[in-house]
Amino acid sequence: MGGYHHGEIAVQERAGLAGQAGHSQGAIGNTIPEVAVVFLAQQPHVVVGGTDERGRIWATQLTGEPGFLTVPGPHTLHIGTLPPPEDPLAAVLTGAGAATGSGSGREAARIGMIGIEPATRRRMRMNGRAVRDGDGLRVELDQVLSNCPKYIQKRDHHPVVEAATPAARSAVDSTELSAAQQRILREADTFFVATASPDGDADASHRGGNPGFVQVLSPRLLRWPDYMGNAMFLTLGNLELNPAAGLFFPGWETGTSLHLTGSARTVWDEEEVARHPGAQRLVEFEITAVREVAEASPLRWSAPAYSRFNPPPAA
Repeated sequence: MGGYHHGEIAVQERAGLAGQAGHSQGAIGNTIPEVAVVFLAQQPHVVVGGTDERGRIWATQLTGEPGFLTVPGPHTLHIGTLPPPEDPLAAVLTGAGAATGSGSGREAARIGMIGIEPATRRRMRMNGRAVRDGDGLRVELDQVLSNCPKYIQKRDHHPVVEAATPAARSAVDSTELSAAQQRILREADTFFVATASPDGDADASHRGGNPGFVQVLSPRLLRWPDYMGNAMFLTLGNLELNPAAGLFFPGWETGTSLHLTGSARTVWDEEEVARHPGAQRLVEFEITAVREVAEASPLRWSAPAYSRFNPPPAA
């Protein structure tokens, strides 16, 4: 598990929050507490971040009936599903480790995860090493921590009454955002970002705000504000040393998922940051690949109740 790495420490010090980060570090463990076992068992989805076979970082979502996330041991999470073939992490996760104990010797996939319940604004973050286990994944955990409810939009979920067949699922790849995809991002109130340390340890994190907080500067360039958080800077710390990143925008009402991969950097310019209410810093993301997957999720969600912590977007 270890302490903070050099990138995290550098960002903490530049932000003037090294003391708070030291206090927050006590919240990081490598075991799942009993209350979290119950929480995970109630969830119909988990967000996953990782690196594909070409070295690109992606964020995605795995879904299942509540109970598909189980904790067979305090350091282990079992995910009772695999991603469909259209998912950007499908090849890595379905082939991770020694499949069903066959001894094939394949390397475990290092992944970051978030179990998030929008209806209660609860979330927990987990990082570890995943291996194929039958029709699912077994993840040996390196980091486990709970996050505060800030910036989570409240939503209730329900499954699709007539779930689409796998044949209805389709993927479209591109190297930049279409006009329709740009509109989706400008209207988004939530996305997830995956990063990794230079050693390959993956992390996945939530970002939320009022619609408009994600700015589309061009078909290949995004920017968003970095609001006050827990001062750990696990995401920005990774980006300090390894700019590769992946974004996942869930289609709450449609089940369509939008995945982006590219590189990100932190913007510290005080004048530029001041133009964004509530921002402590900004992050710019340059897109290298886009994958949109129709019918990726069987879940549909209610209209959001925005978090009272959300600052207004930049004018």
